[in-house]
Amino acid sequence: RHIRPPVPVQISDRHTRDPRHHAETLTRAKATRPITGQQPDVVGADRRHHDIRHAIALGDDAFRAELRRDLAEYGGRPTPLTSVPRLAAAVGARFEVALKREDLLHTGAHKLNNALGQCLLAARLGKRRIIAETGAGQHGVATATACARLGLACDVYMGEVDMHRQRPNVDRMRLLGARVVPVASGSRTLKDAVNEALRDWSSSFVDSHYCLGSALGPHPYPAMVVSFQAVIGEETRAQALALWGRLPGAVVACVGGGSNAGGIFAAFVGDAAVRLVGVEAGGRSREPGEHAARFQDGVPGVLHGAYTYLLQDTDGQVRPTHSVAAGLDYPAVSPVLAMLRDGGRVEPAAAGDAAAVAALRQLAATEGIVAALESAHALAHLPVLAREGVEGPLVVCLSGRGDKDLEQLALEVA
Repeated sequence: RHIRPPVPVQISDRHTRDPRHHAETLTRAKATRPITGQQPDVVGADRRHHDIRHAIALGDDAFRAELRRDLAEYGGRPTPLTSVPRLAAAVGARFEVALKREDLLHTGAHKLNNALGQCLLAARLGKRRIIAETGAGQHGVATATACARLGLACDVYMGEVDMHRQRPNVDRMRLLGARVVPVASGSRTLKDAVNEALRDWSSSFVDSHYCLGSALGPHPYPAMVVSFQAVIGEETRAQALALWGRLPGAVVACVGGGSNAGGIFAAFVGDAAVRLVGVEAGGRSREPGEHAARFQDGVPGVLHGAYTYLLQDTDGQVRPTHSVAAGLDYPAVSPVLAMLRDGGRVEPAAAGDAAAVAALRQLAATEGIVAALESAHALAHLPVLAREGVEGPLVVCLSGRGDKDLEQLALEVA
């Protein structure tokens, strides 16, 4: 009740081609948002240091070259843009559908783009220990992988509920040398893992770096994560022009914290003819506590240092959330996407648990590709877009693969 509504933000195309301009624009926009009171600044000096070093690193040709080289030779970039005609026919689409295959990146998801970038930055800062949070486990695996590659210590906080439903990723993190710290407080999911990671960082920032996996949290994390993930959109844009000789009519991505959506949308923000559709977790129903659709039922609020749309009650208490996909089970949306939605650039949508599971199974049966449950929420929105019609081909960001979800799928079927 102490937070005024967000100020509409003008979105220019100046930042469309270069992620450094994108991060700069987002940072300036964030500064215009009116928030009364002061944010606790426990690690303010360290955040300002990170902000400066991030800006310097993005402008440092040597740093960018090292990151590009690691993403190519170690990560496997660029990832392909794969046409899926049988899936398009199955959903009744009269337009071509292609998947941006982040599931083929090393570790099985887009998270490595950001983890490698932040861990390289941390090494430059002289930080030898990395803290991370994870929900679905993909960011935890990516961070543990980057730490193993760079010789850094790694502690990953993960809610007990998510540890149970994402057991394969817990085993992978431990195999990679990370210490997985169970979180037993609150709902024991992603929000609570972020809480504990921030608590750790507030007392250890002298020698530790918090590698936040989503476009969330205090500045400079939202802009920093999007800038490292912008490679997805840059590749997609070039691949679409090579494949179709034109830009896609729409780009669709699932929205949890916002890293994959922010990354693929970044290259198209200045192209008004390209629809940007973000699909949240519709869960079991529209009842409070049964979904994680922040654009549907959220109101402006602050969580983990970010001013954005938040699922909270009339007393300002954060509501519980639910999603079959652990990576979408979070009560706030990225302030980057909140800005783009307020500016009329991102179209919010939601897909329920059952629709996401059905979409995952449909893709597997028609194209032989097993998507993550998170990515399946974007796929589940295809029949809606098929009915509406899209001017030109459509791209879905397949943010991760579904090996980690097989046990969860078996439970859903049962």
